[in-house]
Amino acid sequence: MRAVAQRVKESRVEVKNRVVGRIGPGLLILLGVGRDDTLKDCEYLAGKIAHLRIFSDEKGFMNLSLLDTGGAALVVSQFTLWGDCRKGRRPSFVKAAPPEPARKLYEHFVELLKRKGLTVATGMFQEMMDIHLINDGPVTLMLDSHKTF
Repeated sequence: MRAVAQRVKESRVEVKNRVVGRIGPGLLILLGVGRDDTLKDCEYLAGKIAHLRIFSDEKGFMNLSLLDTGGAALVVSQFTLWGDCRKGRRPSFVKAAPPEPARKLYEHFVELLKRKGLTVATGMFQEMMDIHLINDGPVTLMLDSHKTF
């Protein structure tokens, strides 16, 4: 499972010109589910992201997590995180999970964040979405449950 986590001042997602998810300060999480991902990948990544110390404390150091700050998460499915661009000019998505298994793991990831007490908004799975954000920092991190980067 792969994620791009962006620290934001605010973010929203629109589908067909209608806002379907919105948060204030927190994290925009683009989440890609791989073909070999399991519930354990969800648990690892949800825990890692919720506890990642990337928010500034009173001294300006990155010492606070999303849980510490009471920030929210906007989780958007993003299968293109599994795009392999090493060969040719068209990305290959053979390592991305098929839609139904990916949906189940995406929904489980969202539920895990909610169980941690976080406010969570989402995009719409398998829809074309417009994502708006005000990046804070900017702070943008890539995470992978298989620790390939």
